[in-house]
Amino acid sequence: MRTFLVNVNGTQYEVAVEEIDGKAAPAKPAQAAAPVAAPVAAPAPVAAAGGTAVTAPMPGTILGVSVKEGEAVKAGQTIFVLEAMKMESDIVAPVAGTVRGIAVAKGASVAAGGVLCSIQ
Repeated sequence: MRTFLVNVNGTQYEVAVEEIDGKAAPAKPAQAAAPVAAPVAAPAPVAAAGGTAVTAPMPGTILGVSVKEGEAVKAGQTIFVLEAMKMESDIVAPVAGTVRGIAVAKGASVAAGGVLCSIQ
């Protein structure tokens, strides 16, 4: 069994691959490893209204919106759930503040880098 780190659209995953007779075989789906958090290279983009924009890290579908307009959030709190490539990812608040301008609803398709909301 060999372990590799694979980077997909800025998200790093740990993948285990079994080697059979010198040839690599795909890992069984039940053995898929959990994603490994990618290092943060830059702060979140600043929204036009002076707040911090929360953006989609990859294209996908919004499965859940955990906050309401005007709600106070803590840094690291889950505010959206995004499904991409049959995997669910929590989108967390990059900073503490108040949620402003929620731009998506449950079931919406989003592009990579698309603004989901702003936090002031």
